[in-house]
Amino acid sequence: MGEPEPEQRAEGAGPFTTRVTWHLPAGETVVWESRLARRRGTLSVRAAKGAAGRPVPADAVALARLRRLNNVASGAFVIGGALFAIGAAVAQFGSGDPTVSASVYFAGGLFFNTGGYVSLLQVLNAPRHTGAGGALATSDWRWWGYEPMRVDWLSTVALFAGTLVFAVNLLDSFHQGLTAQQANRLIWAPDVIGCVLFLVSGHLGFVEICHRSWPCWRSRSLGWWVVAVNQFGSVLFMVSAVAAFTRPATGSLVGPGIANWATLAGALCFSAGGVLQAFERP
Repeated sequence: MGEPEPEQRAEGAGPFTTRVTWHLPAGETVVWESRLARRRGTLSVRAAKGAAGRPVPADAVALARLRRLNNVASGAFVIGGALFAIGAAVAQFGSGDPTVSASVYFAGGLFFNTGGYVSLLQVLNAPRHTGAGGALATSDWRWWGYEPMRVDWLSTVALFAGTLVFAVNLLDSFHQGLTAQQANRLIWAPDVIGCVLFLVSGHLGFVEICHRSWPCWRSRSLGWWVVAVNQFGSVLFMVSAVAAFTRPATGSLVGPGIANWATLAGALCFSAGGVLQAFERP
């Protein structure tokens, strides 16, 4: 007779599995968590009789890959957030030439594009568990993939798509002499769509960490702080977008000061999230 199969318990939200626990016949317990595996490349193993859990890392190739990707993504968000904050400060306190702030925003947007895409690469190239017992295995390198049943894939795709929509908004902001209707269609609408995608990405990030459909409080988890700080930044970006609506009757913004300050504060949140992310590595 063969060895008995380990008892398996899956957790998550809806169709998404974010944590799997295997109770092995020998008494050990192996836990795979989506974010822990893709960011730190580890499983948690607890020996029999309630001993403290110990991390079991993936192979050296996978860990080196995760470190490189994390360094690029975190650095891109730190720089992109800083440039957005500078752009907002220029818009609020500068000479009044909108081209200057638009140029700084556009440079920051390129870094956000980079951070969004590399975040997706982190998901696609993270070590995967191999089934019973949960051992991590490294797959071949991929530049793209379609995995809509993975919450981490959906979260990072929404993030990357949001940065691309922001790029449309930032390019259109260079146009001069737009009517109120044109400004709202070409600049404001992509801004709002990008903010919505950022908020969706952050919510899915909470789903991945909390293993349920609504947010949780996990102040001892570095990953939770990364998601929470970035989500607060997304909320501030949405406040900025709403305040940047152009009134058709007057051609003026609803709240230019609110838009600038909310953008500045939200951008600093993304920079802070990038700094925190730098420490969430193997």
